[in-house]
Amino acid sequence: MARLRSFIIAAFATMTVANPLPDPTAQLQTRQFPTDQNDLVGGPCKDFTLVFARGTWELSNMGAVIGPQLCSMLKEQISPNRVACQGVDGMYHALSPPNFLSANTDAKSIAAAATILELATTKCPNTQVFAAGYSQGTAVIDYAVQEIKPEVRDKIKAVALFGFTRNIRDHGGVPGYPQDKVKIYCAPADPVCEDILILTPQHYTYGVYADDASKFLASKANLST
Repeated sequence: MARLRSFIIAAFATMTVANPLPDPTAQLQTRQFPTDQNDLVGGPCKDFTLVFARGTWELSNMGAVIGPQLCSMLKEQISPNRVACQGVDGMYHALSPPNFLSANTDAKSIAAAATILELATTKCPNTQVFAAGYSQGTAVIDYAVQEIKPEVRDKIKAVALFGFTRNIRDHGGVPGYPQDKVKIYCAPADPVCEDILILTPQHYTYGVYADDASKFLASKANLST
């Protein structure tokens, strides 16, 4: 069957038990986390830096589905005083049209993420970097990691991708980056991970993976520095 390459907002009337809505409690919890993080750009250097790219249509630079929770739980895993969180913004506006492109995002968005990753290593040469993205943000991070200079890429300790739009095309990883340093999170029955860009309620449940992802990222870092 040919892959579908269009965005469809699925009508909730068609969503039955097979496609349950996210837990409303989780949605309320999401709003308790800051959805804008500029620790790298506006603050002092920390031992660890998380660079996160939000999904399409998400507001602020961390969005709300998974970014804020991941930042908070990573700080809990390591130490609030040792972790900086930075959302990708600038020329990345998280708009819908770039999803239709062959890269599942556009060059300006990729460049925005690459700029932040490079800033982390130039401003803070001793920081250990984590990269993560959700939905369109996964493509942004995927390509940014591929396109940055090797010396910058080497500073990235691990990558976590939630609802990876390029999961099929890139064979469950980031080309040119060590597979054991990448963890892909695909919610059950989320078509996006199957290269079918249909948005169902499952695509908005990735906040439940924040704890596991924070543990994965922390496990790849040198926490003794």
